[in-house]
Amino acid sequence: MKGIYIINELWQAESLTKEQSMEVQKHALQTYLNEHQITAIKLNPLQLNDYYTIPHALLYDLKQQSEISLDCLVLFSESAIADFIYSYPARWILLKSFFDKVVFVEQHYKDIAI
Repeated sequence: MKGIYIINELWQAESLTKEQSMEVQKHALQTYLNEHQITAIKLNPLQLNDYYTIPHALLYDLKQQSEISLDCLVLFSESAIADFIYSYPARWILLKSFFDKVVFVEQHYKDIAI
């Protein structure tokens, strides 16, 4: 399977610092990808990380790759992407349309989550 994951560097869980929140997201997402044999795809060769931090940048890159087929978009939780969903609902719908499914992994990793 091929997928892309987003880590929100600005999201902060209630009881954690931003740095801790980012590490929890990174660990949970990478673990999920490994367990479900999902290969993280880099659409932009200039991208530094295997993950995206800006949904707008991901949407831009997806639009540039017209023939790519992706199985899943993996995110830590709906609250980690909530600002984007509520601020840009049409872009969220368009972003989701590039993937067969959107997966929120927080419920799978309650032991490492908040």
